[in-house]
Amino acid sequence: MSKSKKPITIEDLWSMKRFGAPTLSPDGRWACATVTSFSMEGNDSRTQLWLFSTDGKTQRPLTSGTKDGDPQWSPDGRWIAFTSRRPKADGGALEDEAQLHLIAADGGEALRVSEHATGIGALRWFPDSTRIAFVSWVWPDESGSKAQAKRMKAEHDDKVKAYVVEKNHYRYWDHWMLRGRLPHIHVATLPIAALEASFAGTATIRDLFEGTSFHLPPQDPDANLYDISPDGKEIAFTHDFDPDPRAPSFTDVVLIDVKKGKWTVPTRDSGRAEEAPRYSPDGQWIAILSSDLARAHNEQSRLAVIRRGDHAIVPLTFAWDRGITGPAHWTPDSKSLLFLAEDEIAQPIWAIDVPAADVAAFEGASPREVLRGPRHGGVSGDLNVARNGGTLVYSRSSQSHPPSLFACDAGGSNERAIETINAAILDRLALATAHSVTVAGFEGDPVQMWVITPPGFTLESDGKEKKKDQKQWPLMHSIHGGPHTCANDGWHWRWNTQLFAAQGTVVASVNYHGSTGWGQGFVGSINGDWGRRELADVEAGTEFLLRTGRIDPKRVTATGGSYGGYMVALMNGRATPGRYAAYVCHAGCYDWVAMMGSDGYFWFGQELGGFPWEAEAHVLSQSPHHYADAFETPTLVIHGELDYRVPYYQGLAYYNTLRVKKVPSRLLCYPDENHWILKPQNSKLWYREFFDWIERYAGPSRKSAVARRS
Repeated sequence: MSKSKKPITIEDLWSMKRFGAPTLSPDGRWACATVTSFSMEGNDSRTQLWLFSTDGKTQRPLTSGTKDGDPQWSPDGRWIAFTSRRPKADGGALEDEAQLHLIAADGGEALRVSEHATGIGALRWFPDSTRIAFVSWVWPDESGSKAQAKRMKAEHDDKVKAYVVEKNHYRYWDHWMLRGRLPHIHVATLPIAALEASFAGTATIRDLFEGTSFHLPPQDPDANLYDISPDGKEIAFTHDFDPDPRAPSFTDVVLIDVKKGKWTVPTRDSGRAEEAPRYSPDGQWIAILSSDLARAHNEQSRLAVIRRGDHAIVPLTFAWDRGITGPAHWTPDSKSLLFLAEDEIAQPIWAIDVPAADVAAFEGASPREVLRGPRHGGVSGDLNVARNGGTLVYSRSSQSHPPSLFACDAGGSNERAIETINAAILDRLALATAHSVTVAGFEGDPVQMWVITPPGFTLESDGKEKKKDQKQWPLMHSIHGGPHTCANDGWHWRWNTQLFAAQGTVVASVNYHGSTGWGQGFVGSINGDWGRRELADVEAGTEFLLRTGRIDPKRVTATGGSYGGYMVALMNGRATPGRYAAYVCHAGCYDWVAMMGSDGYFWFGQELGGFPWEAEAHVLSQSPHHYADAFETPTLVIHGELDYRVPYYQGLAYYNTLRVKKVPSRLLCYPDENHWILKPQNSKLWYREFFDWIERYAGPSRKSAVARRS
């Protein structure tokens, strides 16, 4: 390790700033994005808008608020719209609901242009640059802004906060669905004359869905769910016609006339779930994401286009065995689409052509890779395309670099970084090296595994250690959640492998069966049979590294969150006895019968191969609590009380079982966190407890660690 560099610490991690999705000026010369900084002392964050020139030469703050978000550049290039919660009139706390603000693209004072009681979010400009669409949660039985404001006040003043529901979905992630409210698209007509004179003005707002049964899906709806036609006359949006949808949800794309309110459903008879519409610049096509949920509940999203003239749906990537992550973006000539898709451990930028003429004769095109990052490829995200087509802006991270903003020319050439905000911190850090290896997993199937090695440990590509380094190192598995996600070549803020490795341990992350990036067959291989293949894959990773002779077999541990937490709980009863010195189970699924209290309870029956009353023995065979008699490995259990995905009583039940069985165990429970640990000081405690537990049972002195287990 260079004397001028040091291992990464929790303070370094929280000193790094984080970027939001960039918006581009029409000429492609500038990008605007949110930049969030954190205060460990204040235990809070501050989010502002920044400007970045796409040649990489200039970066500067644009706003001075503390909760500014969702910047959107106007089509005429003059304005940047954004949402913000500013201090209340008395100068105290921030407003409860975000409002619409505009700022001139060349700077100046931000102007507030809304007083909308139910709040504003998910912005999209109309092509004429005089109107903005947005999403707000309203009471569908109320008419007009005044009635909504009156209802909002009554809701705020109501002393009774109980929920009475008769719906399948009533809470999500960490919050209950707002009582009686649904997310509607609104249209705001801006006071342009007043704005041009630098006077504040209030937009005229109309609820586009008022008087209809339409609403966006209520699970955190955003601007990805709708789009505005190039002539501004029509909006395409995502909607589920089932009045009480189950999961998965068979959504449709609906087209509504902005002025007349007439609507059509071009996807009505597709038999698939469609969402994320995007109009082509020439107005001839609408790109959509489409999933064949009738085939499997966890089918990957594919890309298709709707021809507006006759509503013909043309598949584009249905034959390509990769899932599309996020909406597609049109090139200015309307001939191609740019999109993101995982390809094993990387997520490059891709492009695909649309049919030029006869869609009936169109046999499909093959996606072509536009750009991936160096070495393992990185994870690209937040893609945006300038209207002139000459510039792409996106974020990219890797195992050794947090998300940063980049730009490139059309076709992927001339890539350049357009910001250096975290450069000074990164320059002083001695970071671990990430290796990608392949192991023989379940029944010999090839399975990818990351091996993140601290300074002083070298791993060659074939997995054999260099003989000059004879020290034995501890090994810690970091098992990803999902299960249908991927431990990819990206940076993780909450489970940071660099910070893990900085403690002097080798970190392994296995992309077990069920992970994304290797095609639908690999994703669906665990359907109805959770844990068996995944456990074999993790054990294979352990055996692979033990064979090198460089890992201390007495200091092997396993950790994981969510599905990874499920895996370590299952391992406590089913892994090779005595192999693992300690476990850390964060927000882990423990009892599949009690998991019916989760917000995702519908799809468990599909993932597990049945509900408990349908296939009791089969479900129990996949449930960690069924193997409690074999629990013997010390475990740190972590959970948040606001976790509705894996309710916190799952962690309590696991911890209580360990206590009854006199297995060394420790509970860390947060009353103010959800499935994730998001607050700086809570995160600092999380990492401290995490590292202390691993050190207690897999530290340098194995003898003392064994003594503590009794």
